[in-house]
Amino acid sequence: MSEVYASRRTRLRERCNASGSATALISRPANVRYLAGAAPHGAVLLLGRREDLLVCAGPLDDRPSEGRPDEALRVHQLRSPGGDPAVAAADLLVGEGGDSLAVEEHHLTVARHRELRSVAPGLRLADLGGAVEQLRVVKDEEEISCLRIGAEIADQALGELLESILVGRTERHLALELERRLVDHGADGPAFLTSVATGPNAGRRGHRPTDRRVEEGDFLSVCLGASYRGYRCEIGRTFVIGTSPADWQIELYDLVFAAQRAGREALAPGAAYRDVDRAARQILDSAGHSEGLPALTGHGVGLEIEEDPQLTPAAMGKLDACVPVTVEPGVHLPGRGGVRIDDTLVVRPEADGGPELLTITTKELLAL
Repeated sequence: MSEVYASRRTRLRERCNASGSATALISRPANVRYLAGAAPHGAVLLLGRREDLLVCAGPLDDRPSEGRPDEALRVHQLRSPGGDPAVAAADLLVGEGGDSLAVEEHHLTVARHRELRSVAPGLRLADLGGAVEQLRVVKDEEEISCLRIGAEIADQALGELLESILVGRTERHLALELERRLVDHGADGPAFLTSVATGPNAGRRGHRPTDRRVEEGDFLSVCLGASYRGYRCEIGRTFVIGTSPADWQIELYDLVFAAQRAGREALAPGAAYRDVDRAARQILDSAGHSEGLPALTGHGVGLEIEEDPQLTPAAMGKLDACVPVTVEPGVHLPGRGGVRIDDTLVVRPEADGGPELLTITTKELLAL
């Protein structure tokens, strides 16, 4: 993997050189991990003039889930506790004669930015912008393999839950059980806060579990994800509890399923982000559900659960091959509940079979 991290840093350095900065300071944790292999708490990565440094506030964490630093990368640990690695990195750069530094302004706090200027007043600071995030959009096969394993773990955890008795249990209890099962099957932990929504709560995006108990006839919508070696996937499904679905539940489910399928089928290299969103959204719009729809149909996943690209009506840009995204349309009817169906897929060309579905739990409307 050392060559992979070195290649990533070389590509970033080329972008920095093209914009007039010979050095860069990476502080956003996901970006540090992408370029260095690990991101210890508070650590920063300095792309220096002569060498690259991982600057850490304390000893490295040796847990596999936290990643391992690139062996070719020198680690600089602060001597005194309480120091700021970003400030220390700037000081090191000045010591070796550096006069300019590109920083991630979207991540640095105002206070940290001021401290950098105070410690290195002669250092010209420039904005690196989202350069690292742009590099992270297209995944290599090792990254996709981690996502694939995470999806398998999430599928396992969800499948086991569906085999248990659900009536009478609370949303909160079911969410905690799912997160335990993720870890039992080898996940670093949940990729995000697990959402379990029943009855009138079902179908809400980002619903936080409550003490409401599962009842006969409820819609039950679940959204969970596993983090594996830092990479995060997502799956969402909706079921009916304990009885045959009512006509309105079948109609609503079929509608959301059709929208989700249209979004999945629109995934192809060269497809505009907004066109993928439109493919799913127009089906829901035409059925009279334009009000209250989620702001996006899907988003990228990787070292963070919600990263570029964003599949929204106003999104600019086009998909590339090997970009993992979610497709997650949903409809929520106030007071009644709703449906959400969510998959993680990898964009692949038609010659390679089209979009690769990572989350394979059935999308049939099951009565549990």
